[in-house]
Amino acid sequence: MPVSMATGQAVGVCAALAAAQGKNLPNMRRARSGGSSAPRSRPPVMVGHHRAAWHRGRMTTGTDVAVFVGLQASGKSTFFDQRLSGRYTLVSKDLFPRGARNKQRRQMRLVDEHLVAGRPVAVDNTNPSPREWTPLVELAHAHGATATAYWFPPDVTGSLRRNAAREGRARVPDAGVLATLRQLRKPSTEAGFDAVREVRFDGRGGFEVRAEPLHAPRITG
Repeated sequence: MPVSMATGQAVGVCAALAAAQGKNLPNMRRARSGGSSAPRSRPPVMVGHHRAAWHRGRMTTGTDVAVFVGLQASGKSTFFDQRLSGRYTLVSKDLFPRGARNKQRRQMRLVDEHLVAGRPVAVDNTNPSPREWTPLVELAHAHGATATAYWFPPDVTGSLRRNAAREGRARVPDAGVLATLRQLRKPSTEAGFDAVREVRFDGRGGFEVRAEPLHAPRITG
């Protein structure tokens, strides 16, 4: 589904919700004034085949796009295997053939297809800056999904050590890790994410996840 169609669909759903609220107003007034008529239950609002709800001032379907943000060899793929596998569909440019063209376009198409099907998606790349994560946030919101950033704070020494232990295609030049470090920015709700979770190793082979405080959503219009 093109982003424009998804956006139009979400706008139509908001209009339907407003109309449903308007139909309930007479019954609500009678109930407040002591009348015998009970307010009618509000029918669920649907986006496609998915039940919608309000989240931080936006209509959402309950589907989520998890965007990993961190250096190479920072534990992102292991975190997915331990915490999100089985609940989220994995999309990663690292899974594409080495000679694949237009990896960004291919990734966005895959994310779009999963969202159309109502599947939560985890995007496991470095995604170091708004240039990489903003299109994913916008695509999630166009489909009525939330966008959650999983922030892996940089540990350059640790990343270089883990990267050195890798073999074959999984290992990247140290210069590549340092180049990502120069681009790396911490994600925030002010940047469009609905939630930000900080992920660190717990020293026992697992991870500690801490939710970042939310900022009030900006209202535009």
